[in-house]
Amino acid sequence: MATKPFASSADLAPKQTVVEEIADGVLVRTAEGDPNVAAIEADDFVVCFEALATPVAAARWVEELRHHTDKPVRYLVLSHYHAVRVLGAQAFDAMAVVTHEATSSLIDERGKEDWDSELARMPRLFENPESVPGLTHPTITFSDRMIIDLGAARGQLVLAHLGRGHTEGDAVAWLPQHRTVLTGDLVETRAALYTGDAYLDDWQSGTLDRVAELDARLLVGGRGEVARGSSEVRDAVEQSRGFLRVLTGEVAAVHSRGGQLKDAFDAAYQALYPAYGEWPIFEHTLPFDVARYWDELDGIERPRIWTAARDREVWDALQD
Repeated sequence: MATKPFASSADLAPKQTVVEEIADGVLVRTAEGDPNVAAIEADDFVVCFEALATPVAAARWVEELRHHTDKPVRYLVLSHYHAVRVLGAQAFDAMAVVTHEATSSLIDERGKEDWDSELARMPRLFENPESVPGLTHPTITFSDRMIIDLGAARGQLVLAHLGRGHTEGDAVAWLPQHRTVLTGDLVETRAALYTGDAYLDDWQSGTLDRVAELDARLLVGGRGEVARGSSEVRDAVEQSRGFLRVLTGEVAAVHSRGGQLKDAFDAAYQALYPAYGEWPIFEHTLPFDVARYWDELDGIERPRIWTAARDREVWDALQD
């Protein structure tokens, strides 16, 4: 049997991007399962959410944004530390870069290793990788929440940490006036979840519960289409929760009976594929997802650092 291409290394076809205004002053750019980005217009400035993988890639988004507004970017908000979300920050010329305080620590602790890891896993996203000047570090951090006043007509933007999930420091952006939430990779809309740096038990219970409690009418996940209306938002949250429940249930069953990591991967693959197998990045993420939850069951609370070498070791051990 032919060996599967490593992670997303063979996913080289360009994706069609769509920029749309989903609510007054809220612009979203989706890209057929590639990372989503967004911008929120205030009275006299813009808040951007996520940065893409390189300044060259991000500059294309900034150029598209300029067709809608010429207001300066005051804040660039990064939902978490992964390289494909942060390394393009320079293109925004933002007055401040904002993250949760745990994200700042994770960048210091493992940002370089994550950069090397994601470049090898997803080379197409790293357009002109030589344009990355170095790690992106925040200039403002918050612990529980941070409120940005958008002006009298536009209300507030609330940045919040709803619990550990996709990483230790996930931040969501909530617009109460529009009942719109930007979740980063805590929720995906018809895209598989990456859980290699996750706290899966926390994520599928309390953290997603708190996302649901916002009762949003629009949800922009980390990947996939915008969820519109209460029903679609609820479905997106529950699809993500369902992925986590099946994954953790299958891996825990193998772990509890003394099986091996490869057995857990095979069981999870068979259980998840019917519902999620055709969704973006499923084949890429699952080996790393299974390995992380196996560690969690072994009592390794904080995710181990993924290096390019460890990526290959896990991939080769779990793929046929």
